[in-house]
Parts: sequence; C-alpha cells; structure tokens
Amino acid sequence: MSSPLRVAVRADAGPALGSGHVMRCLTLAAALRQRGAQVHFVCRDGAGHLGGRIAADGHGLTLLGKTLTAEQDAHHSRAALAEAWRGAGCDLLLVDHYQLDASWEQALRPACRRLAAIDDLADRPHAVDLLLDQNLGRMVGDYAALLPAAAVRLIGPRYALLRPEFAAARTTSLARRGTGSWRHLLLSLGGADPHQGTLHCLQALAACPLPPDVQVTVVLGALASTRPSIQALLPTLPFATRLLTDVADMAPLLAEADLAIGAAGGSAWERCCLGLPSLLLVLADNQRPGTQALDAAGAALSLGGIDDLAARLPAALQQLAQPGRLAALSAAASAITDGQGAARVADALLALHQG
Repeated sequence: MSSPLRVAVRADAGPALGSGHVMRCLTLAAALRQRGAQVHFVCRDGAGHLGGRIAADGHGLTLLGKTLTAEQDAHHSRAALAEAWRGAGCDLLLVDHYQLDASWEQALRPACRRLAAIDDLADRPHAVDLLLDQNLGRMVGDYAALLPAAAVRLIGPRYALLRPEFAAARTTSLARRGTGSWRHLLLSLGGADPHQGTLHCLQALAACPLPPDVQVTVVLGALASTRPSIQALLPTLPFATRLLTDVADMAPLLAEADLAIGAAGGSAWERCCLGLPSLLLVLADNQRPGTQALDAAGAALSLGGIDDLAARLPAALQQLAQPGRLAALSAAASAITDGQGAARVADALLALHQG
C-alpha cells in the first residue's frame, strides 16, 4: 500500500491579515484529505492565528514565533516540516502568504518534493511548481516573468477555493433569484471587519430609503473587535436586524439572502457561486482590482471605499430598483464560478505529485 500524500501548508491569520488565507487553505486541505492526503499547517503564533479551527478540522499544526524575518521563518518552517513527519519527508508544500516570495521558497525547496503557491497580487517572483491565482481578470501572462517556465498555472475563479456546501446549495439558491425585488440584506465584510467597515455600512444604510419590511443580517467573523460598537448601534437603526458571529456555515445564509454587501476577497466567490447580487466595499488596496473586475463583468456593483459610502450606496440601491437589474447581476455572478474549484485544484496538486 502506498503511503499517503504528505502536504504542508504555510499560511497566517490575525486581526491585520484577516482569516482568508488560512480559511481557503482549510478548504483545499479538506479536498486533499478526501483524496487520502495528510495535511499539516505551519502558522505564526500571533493573536487570531486560527490554530483551534485548524485542529478542529483534524489537521496537524506547528506554531512559529510571532515576529520572524523571512530568513528566520524559512529556518523554522524547515524544522517544522522535518518534525511533522519524523523524517519521512514532505511531498508537497503549499504557501499562501503575501510576505513570502521566491527566496523563502528556494530555502524550503530541500525540505519538500514539490512546491505550490497561492497568490492574488502578481507582484513578486515565485520559485514553485504550481501557482494558483483565483482572481477574475487575472491573466496567465501576468506571471510570465514571475514563475519558472515549467510551472503549472491555475488562473481565474474557475479554481476558486469554495467549501462543498456552496456547490451543494447552488441549484436551490439560483432557483429563487430573479424576483425583481429585495427584502433580506446580508452584510458581511470578512473575519476581522477591518476599518470598522460594518459600522460604517450600517450607518450609511440608515440614511437610505429602504423597503419598509427590510431585514438586515449582520455577520461578524471570529477576529472582529467591532462587536460591542455594532451591538450598541443596532437598537437605534430604523430597520430590523440580527447579529451573528463566527458562522460556521455561510452557504444557507447566502442562499436565503436577496442582496449582500461584502468585500472582494474569497467571500466574493461564495456569493457568485450562489448567484447572490452584491455591493462591494473596498477595504484594502489589493481588493480594488477584484472589485473593478466584478463590476466590469456586471456581477456586482462597486461602492468604492468607506469614504465613498455616503454617496455611492444610495445610488447603487437606486440602480437595483430598475427592472431586471437584480436578475442581471445574479446571472452574471453565477457565471463566474460553479463552486468546484477546490476539487480542480486538489486534482491538479495530485497530478503534480504523481508526474
């Protein structure tokens, strides 16, 4: 009997970083484990590192020091890989980290048989055998000067890393779209709720003319420090609200919503899969290209940044009142991704290992 594929993942989470890197790696790790792999995470031991979630999902975990240079990170990561499998060796190392580049990857090359990276920025070189960039509008040529010529490139939201429950909910969710009106708004801006984005959105919504029976569901991630201020605001708002925290299964919430306000990170692909019309708030510079691409594709409407909310949110809601506008957004969004990306990426990684 052949030994299981041994996969290591280097990714971090925290209040500044958010949870997206670790969460999408957990999605991919689940798909790899379904295919017989053993997965071990290597993460910095900072606030909000999500080690509990990693362990709860049944994966191994090594925590590194909180403050390390890239060189120190490489040294300790090599040691973590050696310890994880007691000298058996790492078959595949996957890195999802904006602060690590080809130098780090080259330093880890002796510790693994194959290397893969997840990136969104195309702003630094990689020394890997496979690269995933799941963003809409990204082109294979964007990495021409940043990757070895033989590296496999998985580009675009066809490879978006979504948990299986989104594909499972897709048919039911799409069947209820196209009503032409909205009553249930879902507001979710990621695990850390950066820049008090949720609070600003609620205040902006309070100044907008909304349907009389509107209900707003607010979802905060485990890393959000804004919960007390939001709880204090909710009773003063002129519409019905409910507040949920650290939701384990977002698919049913998205499927039952009529409209969402969110960011252009990994959650954007969840909403697209379910055909949920979305208004996108830019909370970081690296979200701007994705927001612009989804807006240009007719799959969402951009609200710009927090400073633009007061002017752009009322205008966006007026657009949604136009006949057919919600249905058009839903159709364009659902064409972006079908929710099968994690399976495609896992299969590509297995093929890389076997090749």
